[in-house]
Amino acid sequence: MKNLLKSGLLGLTLCLISCSEKVTGSSQSESSTIQESTAVQALAQEEAPQSLLLGAENVDFKELLGEKNVALVVNQTSQINNVHLADTLLALGIKLKRAFAPEHGFRGDADAGEHVDSGKDPKTGLPIISLYGKHKKPTKEDLEGIDIVVFDIQDVGARFYTYISTMHYVMEACAEQGKEFIVLDRPNPNGDYVDGPVLDTTNWRSFVGMHPIPIVHGLTVGELAKMINGEGWLKGGSQCKLQIIPCKNYQHSDAYSLPVKPSPNLPNDLSIRLYPSLCLFEPTEVSVGRGTMEPFQIIGLPYPHDSATYEFTPKSIQGMAKYPKHEGKKCYGKDFRNAKAPQFSLDYLISYYSYSKQPSKFFTSRNFFNKLAGNDKLIKQIESGMTAEQIRETWAKDLEQYLTLRSKYLIYD
Repeated sequence: MKNLLKSGLLGLTLCLISCSEKVTGSSQSESSTIQESTAVQALAQEEAPQSLLLGAENVDFKELLGEKNVALVVNQTSQINNVHLADTLLALGIKLKRAFAPEHGFRGDADAGEHVDSGKDPKTGLPIISLYGKHKKPTKEDLEGIDIVVFDIQDVGARFYTYISTMHYVMEACAEQGKEFIVLDRPNPNGDYVDGPVLDTTNWRSFVGMHPIPIVHGLTVGELAKMINGEGWLKGGSQCKLQIIPCKNYQHSDAYSLPVKPSPNLPNDLSIRLYPSLCLFEPTEVSVGRGTMEPFQIIGLPYPHDSATYEFTPKSIQGMAKYPKHEGKKCYGKDFRNAKAPQFSLDYLISYYSYSKQPSKFFTSRNFFNKLAGNDKLIKQIESGMTAEQIRETWAKDLEQYLTLRSKYLIYD
């Protein structure tokens, strides 16, 4: 309807201009042409979509940071027009003192769970402090002499993706040490919906789940930082001095294709969309394709079964999977590469549990599965034979309450 009105307005505008030409004569033809052109251009500009600007593209860094001493929380996704944020700030003369790196490291080439050393960035000489492994939270010494900590990392919108846990610990350290924390916001590629069980923080809080939010939380990192601060989820209920630099021309319903893969085993948009569902297979006997060039786009058991329609053999791949599950063994399962923007589903997990030769050994780490699920109910529900619909009903009330909470902290529609 809106487009029809615009089309009608344009037609009426042109008609009036044409009539004006006939009445006033040829002496007004040049003026009429200019009016016509202006009207067309104005409506065309109104129709044209506005370009997305990331938080890092929507700020004057000299004005924001001035002469302050700055530390970054960054990785390989922290880029502006293919230039790393660290390089951009150094070129501007910003007093950049050090950088903190999350899981996968400063350049993002470490495998999941792999130890990441501190050191120096070879390109810039910038001191790098790893925030993975035993050292998850910056110490007083780490933040000594720092005025502002800037966080600019691309998240994927799943509770167990650990970049948001790193953000939590840095916020906590900033609150304790009186440092300002700035988030350069980025879109959430799974931000168009909310789904999954809400984490039971009393019993299952861990680095792969720190907050009472569902698996698919539907927040950008900026919105989540506001929630963490606002709800008093930092240690002792403290709050840090928080500033969010928002994206411009972004809505949660917008599809967003990541220009840089966020971690070695999420190489494309499809893997990112499937990740919330397929990550639950990690502590089971099912391979999620680590050790192939299609991680989180294929799944398989290490033996034939009637429902298998695809076969693959995991192998060690430098920079992606050094010792993948079922290395050198043929796996039989499913190829998702023709799926269209999938959302969170329990169907795959329930189905493959039923295909297992030994259901009692399907879950290879019950404790880790419970941490990913956020409770110890889901594993029991699957083992008891409940359907996906029946399981969903058990978390519906919690999800409804979360949606109310989420609405308080949304920056984008």
